[in-house]
Amino acid sequence: MSSLRLPLFPLNSVLFPGLVLPLNVFEARYRAMMRDLLERPEDDRRFAVVAIRDGREVAFTAPGLPDATAPTATGPAAGFGDDPVRAFHAVGCVADAATIQEKSGGGYEVLATGTTRFRLLSVDASGPYLTGELEPLEEDHGEGAGALASGVVRAFRAYQKRLAWANERTLASGQDLPADPAVLSYLVAAAAVLDVPAKQELLAAPDTAGRLRQELKLLRQEAAVIGKLPSLPAVELTRQPTSPN
Repeated sequence: MSSLRLPLFPLNSVLFPGLVLPLNVFEARYRAMMRDLLERPEDDRRFAVVAIRDGREVAFTAPGLPDATAPTATGPAAGFGDDPVRAFHAVGCVADAATIQEKSGGGYEVLATGTTRFRLLSVDASGPYLTGELEPLEEDHGEGAGALASGVVRAFRAYQKRLAWANERTLASGQDLPADPAVLSYLVAAAAVLDVPAKQELLAAPDTAGRLRQELKLLRQEAAVIGKLPSLPAVELTRQPTSPN
C-alpha cells in the first residue's frame, strides 16, 4: 500500500476510527494548518492525529489553563525534541475535518472524525507545521472476531454498570452497540476509562480479534477494580473531551 503525506496533529490522547474529535485550536502552527485545510475542498480536509510519546503539547490539557512549564520555543516541532518522530507513537488515526470555524480571536473550533489507522514513517518539520509520511493500515478482522465481540458486549455492559454505580448515576437504557466487530472494538476502546498507553496499544492491535481479546481482559480487570473503589470518572460513549492546542 502506497504512503501519503498529511498535516500532523499531535495530542495527549488517542483517536480511534469512527470517533468524534472536537478541537479548540489557538497555537500558531495549528492555526496555519487549519488555514491551509480551509483552502482544500470540503471533502478533502484530512490531517493525521498521533498520540505524544515523549514531549508535550504547548498547551495544558484543560481549556483556558496555560501551562507554566511549557517550552517557550516556537516553530512546528516546539516541545517535541530534535527528532519529532521519536516523540510520537508509531500508529495514529487520520481525521476528517467536518467543520472548521474561525473564532473572533483568531483561533479555530474544529470538529473532526477519525477514519483510518496509519503507521507513521517520518516527520517533516520544514514547514509552518509538522507533516507526516503515513502508511495506511488495513483492518483485518482476524480469527474469531464475531465470538469475541459477543463477549466484549457483555463485559462492556457490566463495566458500564460498575461505572454508573461508582458515580451514583443511572445507566442510560437503549444504547445499542454496533454489530460490526471492528466498529465495536474502536467504540469500546474509546469509551473505556484507560490511560494513553493502554488506548494506544488497542489502536495498534494487529487485527480486530486481537483488539477485542485485549478489551475483554481489560474490561474484566477494570470492572473488578471499580467494584473496590468509591468513585471513578465516567466518559461519554462516542465523544472525547475537547483538546486545546
